[in-house]
Amino acid sequence: MKSLNELLAEKAALEAAIAEEKKTAAAQALRQVHALIAEFGFTAQQVFPWKPAKAHVPSKYLDPNSGATWSGRGKPPAWIAGKDREQFLIEQPAEKPQQDGPYLAQMAARAANDRSR
Repeated sequence: MKSLNELLAEKAALEAAIAEEKKTAAAQALRQVHALIAEFGFTAQQVFPWKPAKAHVPSKYLDPNSGATWSGRGKPPAWIAGKDREQFLIEQPAEKPQQDGPYLAQMAARAANDRSR
């Protein structure tokens, strides 16, 4: 039976061999990906497709009975269709309140200065 030190040494050697093999396989895979991109002329969008985040549209109307909301875009739901929409309006603040205090970046810079002292 092997001692604890021998087993730990074997484990370290195996982990090093695994890391080296993984590094070699990753390099080979990357070369293959580059070759395929060059061969077929893929663009970055084709290889790594992304969709921009959809803009969230706040709710404009509220059904007081069910609590359902509607943004006012698209086909109106049954609870508001053909009715006066004024009665379903959600109260919106007239304007966003102006920020009186410092901005976050200024606060972060001040905190960094305080830490460096």
